[in-house]
Amino acid sequence: METSIEGAVADTGGSAAPVDPPVAAAPQPTPAATTAAATVVATTAAATATTAVAERAADADPAATPQRAAAPPVSLSPSRAGDFMQCPLLYRFRVIDKLPEKPTEAATRGTLVHAVLERLFDAPAAERTAPRAKALIPGQWDRLRESRPEVVELFADDPEGERLARWLGEAERLVERWFTLEDPSRLEPAERELFVEAELDSGLRLRGIIDRVDVAPTGEVRIVDYKTGKAPRPEYSEGALFQMKFYALVVWRLKKVVPRRLQLVYLGSGDVLTYDPVPADLERVERKLLALWEAIRLATETGDWRPRPTKLCGWCDHQAHCPEFGGTPPPYPLPVRAAGPGSAAQGRMGPD
Repeated sequence: METSIEGAVADTGGSAAPVDPPVAAAPQPTPAATTAAATVVATTAAATATTAVAERAADADPAATPQRAAAPPVSLSPSRAGDFMQCPLLYRFRVIDKLPEKPTEAATRGTLVHAVLERLFDAPAAERTAPRAKALIPGQWDRLRESRPEVVELFADDPEGERLARWLGEAERLVERWFTLEDPSRLEPAERELFVEAELDSGLRLRGIIDRVDVAPTGEVRIVDYKTGKAPRPEYSEGALFQMKFYALVVWRLKKVVPRRLQLVYLGSGDVLTYDPVPADLERVERKLLALWEAIRLATETGDWRPRPTKLCGWCDHQAHCPEFGGTPPPYPLPVRAAGPGSAAQGRMGPD
C-alpha cells in the first residue's frame, strides 16, 4: 500500500521496499507541520550554503578542515560521533589536534558523486537523465580541484592520466547505477545538501548535512542519504542507520516532525536500505548521544583519549602518532585535570 510520501515522490522504481502505513506513534501531519517540514532549515540560505560546503568537506576528508587553534569541541556531527565510537584517540587527532590527513580516492569520488547528484536537480525533471548526469562529472571534478587543490595529489604519479580515467569511469558507473534505484524525473526534493543544527535541552548541539529531503504534500518527510560504497551485511545495518537516526533526531527536535522514512541508497552495490522511525527510536538515540558527549567531555577535560584497535587501524593516517603502533601523540593542547574512574568507559560505546 502506498502512502502519501510515495505517491508524491514515487522514486523507488520497484527497487526499495514499499512504505507501510504511517506509524501510529508518529505525529500526524498538520498544516503547521507541513510548513515546518518544507522549510526544515536552521539557518539562512547563505549561511547554510557556506557551512554545508565546509561540513561536507570536513566529513569526507578531515584534512579539508581549516586549521584553527585547539579548542574544546562544542558540537557533534554523525561523522565525529562515529570517530569517537570507533576510536577515541582518532577523534582527538581529528577534532582536538586537527592532524592533517591525505585525501583518498574513495572519499574524493564520494564527494564528486554527491555533487553530481545534487546538481542534476537543477535541470528540469524531463532532462534528469543518466547521460546528462554523467556529463556533469568533468565540470564537478574541475570545481572540486579548485576548491580543494590537495585532491590533485591523488593523481600526481599518473602523468598519462590512466588512473584518473579509470577513477572517473567508476564515478560514472556509480551515477548510472543511481538511475536503477531512483527516478529523478519523478522527484522534486524540498532540500539538497541541507545543513541542519539543533540544540538539545541538555545544551548539546547536533549538526550535520543531509543529502536530500523529500516532503509530501501532507507534510511527511523522507530523509535520503547516498552512499558510494556497498550496503553492509544485515548484522551491521544498525550501525549504518545510526547516521540517519541522528539526522532524524535533529529534524524532530528542530521542527517537531518525526521523519516518515529514512532511506540509504547504496550506489556501490545497488541496494536501498529503509527504516521508518518512531519517537521511541529517536529518544534512544538522544540518550546515546548524551552519554557519548559526556564521555567526550570527560576525555577533553582529562586528556585521556584511549586508542581502540580494530581492523580499521590499517587505513588510519595517524599510526605514527598512535601508541598501538609505537607512536607518540602530539602534546595535548588543552588544559587537563586529573582523570576520574569514569574515564575508563571510553571506546565501549556502540552505534545504538
